[in-house]
Amino acid sequence: MEMQQVRYFLALAQHLNFTRAAEACNVSQPALTRAIQGLEAEFGGALFHRERNQTHLSELGHTMLPYVQAIAEQAEAAKAHAKSVGKMQDVELKMSAMCTLSPRILSDFVATFRRANDGVQLQVVDLGAKPLLEGLADGRGEIGLIGHNEELDDRFHAMPLYRERFVVVLPADHRLARQNALKVTDLEGEPYLNRIDCEVFDFARREFEKRGVKSPIVFRSQRDDWVLAMIRSGMGWGFFPEFYSFPPDIVVRPLIDPEFWRTVSIVTVRGRPHSPAVGAFVRAARSFSWPDQAALCAA
Repeated sequence: MEMQQVRYFLALAQHLNFTRAAEACNVSQPALTRAIQGLEAEFGGALFHRERNQTHLSELGHTMLPYVQAIAEQAEAAKAHAKSVGKMQDVELKMSAMCTLSPRILSDFVATFRRANDGVQLQVVDLGAKPLLEGLADGRGEIGLIGHNEELDDRFHAMPLYRERFVVVLPADHRLARQNALKVTDLEGEPYLNRIDCEVFDFARREFEKRGVKSPIVFRSQRDDWVLAMIRSGMGWGFFPEFYSFPPDIVVRPLIDPEFWRTVSIVTVRGRPHSPAVGAFVRAARSFSWPDQAALCAA
């Protein structure tokens, strides 16, 4: 079935006159008649009964009318949605964000983007790094926000936004809380509360092992709020990105010798065309004033 056949059928069902239906569709009557005959051949029966001075829907025509009307309505809805996407009106942008990213820095950017693109509804889905990248690769997502300390593979294009170091988080009464900065060797024997999705965990563990430092894991969770609650209770120390929104009753100290960093980037699939909303998001990110890392490190 072709869309012109849908249009001709509905016009004839409305006017019940081949001449008037052809005029309404701005085609010749023979062209409309041939299109209806083709549709009848496809459906396997007459859609209209043609009498000398009258045309009316057959039983098959009455049966098919609501289905053909639904096709026409869906086609119009698809056209309207395509136009709105092009103009970025009433468009939903689904973005995957790594679950360890804090909204502390990103929220200002998202608010700025929304003010400039009020027709875009932004939906953010929390994922770990691996499922986020897999979702982008197989087409379930268009764009992602990820923290990484290594280069991504060649399938992906990463646009760096800012760098973020990792800090040690301690109970307020911890013996190390009095120090302004901590070395890895200071953490020898200290109970460690592990954030399961911490992307630098394996790298940090190797660095600890090089220095002969053992910090036993006493608690593990995918939920940062649980880890922070256990730290607050005095169970041990945690390893968090510096821009996390920490509660006031815990102590946050920079970790030095060595320092651990990650880069927060917008990630897309290399070579895949962007939707207008994704393009606007990337352009907004390029022009946004992200944290000045030199100033942050000096603070």
